[in-house]
Amino acid sequence: MKRIAVYPGSFDPVTNGHLDIVGRGASLFDELVVAVLQNTDKQAAWFSVDERQSMLKDVLSIYKNVRVDRFDGLLVDYVRSVGGCAIVRGLRAVSDFEYEFQMALMNRHLCEDVETLFLMPAEAYTYLSSRLVREVAQLGGSVSGLVPPQVEELLVERVGRNQPRKGNR
Repeated sequence: MKRIAVYPGSFDPVTNGHLDIVGRGASLFDELVVAVLQNTDKQAAWFSVDERQSMLKDVLSIYKNVRVDRFDGLLVDYVRSVGGCAIVRGLRAVSDFEYEFQMALMNRHLCEDVETLFLMPAEAYTYLSSRLVREVAQLGGSVSGLVPPQVEELLVERVGRNQPRKGNR
């Protein structure tokens, strides 16, 4: 039986920390579905769901057992719809734990057959978040090494269209 896990997130934008978790998750499961959340409640996204899916497909093409999809609604319903048995979540710091723990327990309440696995990224990515990357890019700072090069280009382009960049890259 094929063991499928889902790694959900907004990925706005995908960071090297996300890629680290994908690599770890892909090594543990037969298939890892990286699922972009279509969340209307979240503050305005920098990239559309289509753009985020495209970015992810581009940077994850090196993995034979990873595919990119999108979902809305309850995560456990989506996991069941793809035949998944697990949810993969990254934990960067203790500050992530309380929220992630609550979500994992609620998902278990909703569907006992789906497990949640917490994976820690490499130490170099423990401070990294999409929100922080967006802030640095918006203020004109360099995001080199924080996101894949093709995502860095898209961020620079996006910031350039919205406002002049400040400072040096």
